[in-house]
Amino acid sequence: MILNIPLAWLQLAKQRVRFFVALAGIAFVAVLMFMQIGFQDALYASATQLHKNLQGDLFVISAQYKSLTSNQSFSRSRLYQTLAFPGVESVNPLYVQFAKLKNPLNGRKYPIYVLGFDPVKSIFKLPEVQKDFKLLQIPDQVFFDRASRPEFGPIAEYFQQKRPMRLEIFSYQGLIGYKVKVSGLFSLGPSFGVDGNLIVSSSTFMRIFEGRSAEKIDIGIINLKPDADPQAVLANLSAKLPKDVVIITSQDFIDFEKKYWNLRTPIGFVFNLMVAMGFVVGVIVVYQILYSNVSTHIVEFATLKAMGFKNKYLLIVVFQQALILAALGYIPGFAISLGLYDLAKNATKLPINMDINKAFLVFMSAIIMCLISGFFSTNKLRKVDPAEIF
Repeated sequence: MILNIPLAWLQLAKQRVRFFVALAGIAFVAVLMFMQIGFQDALYASATQLHKNLQGDLFVISAQYKSLTSNQSFSRSRLYQTLAFPGVESVNPLYVQFAKLKNPLNGRKYPIYVLGFDPVKSIFKLPEVQKDFKLLQIPDQVFFDRASRPEFGPIAEYFQQKRPMRLEIFSYQGLIGYKVKVSGLFSLGPSFGVDGNLIVSSSTFMRIFEGRSAEKIDIGIINLKPDADPQAVLANLSAKLPKDVVIITSQDFIDFEKKYWNLRTPIGFVFNLMVAMGFVVGVIVVYQILYSNVSTHIVEFATLKAMGFKNKYLLIVVFQQALILAALGYIPGFAISLGLYDLAKNATKLPINMDINKAFLVFMSAIIMCLISGFFSTNKLRKVDPAEIF
């Protein structure tokens, strides 16, 4: 078995140009898979950033809820009804809606996501909001998301330079803008459906969206008493509240959003399809490489077969070549992907990050891809007859 590895290596390295071309092909496939998986993961991570940064044990949403960026409001009274149930300590309503923010430099308007809450206490895990949320108790004050896309203008930069910054916000129905002042920054980031975010008080929210009723909320946040059993409270609320609302845990809330983007939007389907196509393309590329290598060395394989080596030995050699190609091709693919991740993250402001899970997933995919290709490329080798060759 020890002698098999040098044989597999020597056959691959005999023609160096072909060998490096093969490694380049596998590196390209690895980069392709890294980018597809990276963007897919960024889709889910960005779509659930707000969910992960809300302080609550249970959440109330409309029974018609589809996703965070689709307006599905419900009666605020449903949220306050939960205060009568054992284990519930406090509740907080959250209002969300798209508006248009006017770039203070060029005057162009861009969609921005506005989050409104009662700033008696912070409902966000964001450190800067937790620290300074009481500033929002002053009318017409807003916190701006410094991780928003650049089309909104240098709002964060001006604020950090302590330059006065007043913004004009337009509701989608309104023709006259509502003027607000930036009093703080936070970092949440855009998603595939949101370019930027503002956090405001619920009173400022209602002034921005004049036609919006305070009785209609988008998300209800429930905080439980320290000794309460979340699952027991959840079951009790779900059984006794009217069916026009749904009670879910924080993790279920996150999973619900991921499922929507994965199964109910074209972009989720496209990403899944592209990942599968990347794998298939990889199998074809590696198959061509290994099949060409087997064809080139068919005389050597036939000689070994004539010397008494079994098909099993020859197949192991090819599979070892597949593993060598997978391992060596993965390394430059991984290195290139690190640079492309940083480039894409800076360009899109999306959370495109390398982690151990992605690295392991693509590495194992490369191994499986190469082994499948190795299996198909050995058909000719299994059928070779030394008598026909010589």
